Amino acid sequence: MMAAVAGAAGVWTAAEAAPPATPASQLGKVSQASQVRQASQVSQASQVSQASQVRQASQQPARLARTAGAASHVQLDAFLSAAPARRHRKAPATPRRIALSLLHRFGWSERQFPFLNRLWAHESSWNVHAENAYSGAYGIPQAVPGVKMSAAGPDWRTSARTQILWGLRYIKGRYGSPSGAWNHEVATGWY
Repeated sequence: MMAAVAGAAGVWTAAEAAPPATPASQLGKVSQASQVRQASQVSQASQVSQASQVRQASQQPARLARTAGAASHVQLDAFLSAAPARRHRKAPATPRRIALSLLHRFGWSERQFPFLNRLWAHESSWNVHAENAYSGAYGIPQAVPGVKMSAAGPDWRTSARTQILWGLRYIKGRYGSPSGAWNHEVATGWY
């Protein structure tokens, strides 16, 4: 890109060896124009550089995938794991987030969540693998025996979602709501 600056002695471009002589009164204007031109060039160079990096990054997985051999898979995995995080990345599905998202299925508002949170934090600390050696209770809802949760899915030993679905069904059927289950827990020490 070639920029032109108008001065008292005429117009000169950046491609010319030296600018024409400028009277002292015009030096401030020429200096400002020079600074604006430089800032514009830097900004454009930055945009071109960013576009180039994005283009190269988007082509990199395909380039690596075309490379034959086991090393290419290692390189591809390393590249993908080192890729910058996306701006609108979904939050990880923690057991608490899963439970909060499932409340409406059982006809409960989000106001029931603090009761459910207290209940299962007390019972299992929201740990999918929590196990009570004395009673045989297992999982987030501390089902006794744990195998009962297989009614909600075959992955009941490891899936927070399956355990939470089973636990919410149990609470709905036995206590009506998480607040009812929590009140029973406080009164009796179990639910």
